[in-house]
Amino acid sequence: MSSTSLSFQFTPLSLTVTVMALAAVCGLSWFAWLRSGRRPAIAGLELLRVGIVGLILVLLNQPETVQTFAPTELPCIAVLVDQSRSMQTRDVRMPGSSESLIQDRQSAAQPLLDDKGWETVSQRFNVIVSPFASDQERGLTNIHQALSQAQSDHPSLKAIVLISDGDWNDGPPPVEAATPLRAAQIPIFSVPLGSPSRLPDIDLVGFDVPTFGVVGKNVRVPITIESSLPRDHVVQVELKVSDGATIHQQVHIKAMGRTSEQILWKPETIGDYTLRLTIPEHPDEILSENNWREAPMAIREEKLKVLVIESVPRWEYRFLRNALSRDPGVDVHCLLFHPGLGKVGGGNQDYISSFPESLEQLAQYDVVFLGDVGVQEGQLTSQQAELLKGLVEQQASGLVFMPGIKGYQLSLVDSALEPLLPVVLDTSQPMGWGSREASQYALTELGRNSLLTKLADTADDNLQVWDALPGFQWYASVIRAKAGTDVLALHREASNQFGRIPLLVTRTFGAGKILFMGTDGAWRWRRGVEDRYHYRFWGQVVRWMAYQRNMAKGELMRLYYSPEQPQVRQTVALSANITSTGGEPLSQGTASARIVAPSGHTKVVQFSSSGDQWGAFAGQFTPSEPGTHQVVLSCQENDAELKAQIFVQGRSLEQIGRPVRLDVMEELARISRGKMIQDGRLAELLQAIESIADSPPAVRRVALWSHPWAAALLVTMLAALWIGRKVVGVI
Repeated sequence: MSSTSLSFQFTPLSLTVTVMALAAVCGLSWFAWLRSGRRPAIAGLELLRVGIVGLILVLLNQPETVQTFAPTELPCIAVLVDQSRSMQTRDVRMPGSSESLIQDRQSAAQPLLDDKGWETVSQRFNVIVSPFASDQERGLTNIHQALSQAQSDHPSLKAIVLISDGDWNDGPPPVEAATPLRAAQIPIFSVPLGSPSRLPDIDLVGFDVPTFGVVGKNVRVPITIESSLPRDHVVQVELKVSDGATIHQQVHIKAMGRTSEQILWKPETIGDYTLRLTIPEHPDEILSENNWREAPMAIREEKLKVLVIESVPRWEYRFLRNALSRDPGVDVHCLLFHPGLGKVGGGNQDYISSFPESLEQLAQYDVVFLGDVGVQEGQLTSQQAELLKGLVEQQASGLVFMPGIKGYQLSLVDSALEPLLPVVLDTSQPMGWGSREASQYALTELGRNSLLTKLADTADDNLQVWDALPGFQWYASVIRAKAGTDVLALHREASNQFGRIPLLVTRTFGAGKILFMGTDGAWRWRRGVEDRYHYRFWGQVVRWMAYQRNMAKGELMRLYYSPEQPQVRQTVALSANITSTGGEPLSQGTASARIVAPSGHTKVVQFSSSGDQWGAFAGQFTPSEPGTHQVVLSCQENDAELKAQIFVQGRSLEQIGRPVRLDVMEELARISRGKMIQDGRLAELLQAIESIADSPPAVRRVALWSHPWAAALLVTMLAALWIGRKVVGVI
């Protein structure tokens, strides 16, 4: 409905001027008409003159039309109800209920959704209940979008009631939507549901199962448990394998913190398995659904190819070759240069007579041990050093530096292998340092938790083993470890200006891994225990270095990725090595991977070639959901396909058990000039809505004194007056 009226913005001065001017013009016009002999034409002109002056005087008092529009429909109240997964948390105790009567957040919100509850305000407002839930595909909740959409969908929006736990994990911060709502004078009445503190709970947050393992070899499965219970306690966790095997292990869970442990499993047969870890429910625990996790794992019978390059057959080399040749999972080849003797090789089938001549021959090796050899006459050439660098960088092979007393490895400082060295060597002491008394290793914090240095099944036993190992009487002339490396073991006594001498150092280079062994006394570990520790150490080194390279392989393609245990929303770098049907590395080609997520969502990743001679291709993708992702790698040039699986750790961001975000809900209400209503008190909420003032009617004013039509009328009348005076002969 609307009504229109005319109003003037006059003042006493303007009104006085109007009356006096109108009286003066009327008098002058009367005398002009009498002087003309009362001619009718002059009477008309004088009347027109009076009309022009009258119009000017009217416009002087600023006339305007005022049109009032009364609203034809009730203002809108949008009730936004969060129905995301986090609202399933059972931690709401309604006012007046006992300790045992606890509801989940969705159930607690039901009274606020009943139409009868809004009857008291329905006479003034149109209440519209709009549930909003998480993105089903990505499992994310966007409160900002829900608030903004409510403002755009309802032009007559008067207020918003937000019923939520404030747990948002997608889009801009919700507070950014409160600012335009405040500008539009639309308050937010936030109703937080849930407990502000975390529930008593035990959460299995980490179950890092490797992609694959080797039959007959122990598999280490790290687990991480997070507890919000007020006291420490001991539980018997259960690892159940799909073949029926069950492993139990006692774990001491820390109160209000995280506990990390490891479980060992020794697979006996080849196949694909599913591992399920379960933590017993605590009597005080409210949530038990996060006490277990499952993950797949493939068990294979690997035959890793290892190349050992050495100058002279020192004791370290001899026992290393024996350890690798007796390992049923390793196929070892040895290249012994014998400098000064004019011959290469040895006396059995493990030896090769020359360095691999082609890329295809070198690319077959998963790990290369580089002993006391260098780039010089009778040993490695500069081109061979370049090939070893490419093997590690592009083919994800491992390289072990094992310097010796001859000091030949110092020549690598000026070769293509220098960037791969994880330590800085002292060129002034090429033969290293020796002593009559045996020295000992000292494990660092990284070394105590590393798979490489694990010579016993428990952490305490492992430290005792390293303390009891026979020492070494020679170590390389190391100055310090380079930046970006991991130092696993130090010299227990010797040090320099950079600290104690690093002896066991690892790093990554390109797609491969590097290990520096700064002593030649590992063969002494056999004293009194035979091959117990010596064989175990080198077996772990070989498998650690070859692990990534052998994640998935076929006749013409390999596929590996980093990180090895990706998390949800973490970018995964995909790498592939592709050869042609003739066996040569494919330097240019078209490769792609089709990745199918557990939900069925498919994504195609295009690989780009590095353009070098190793047939290396790379791509990346970011998983948005946990679980097993099926990967099919294909290449047009060799018409081959490689199937693989990538298991993504983690959970959806929408989790049950998190505390309510009171800070988010309070800030939304404060910025929009609304109010936060705690504990779902409907009466208080209705009272706050009733206090909203009615919207004033819309008013539309049209200023006639400045309107273009008023100016046009005045100009027309002036033109008519001038023409009329011309016609009657006055001018």
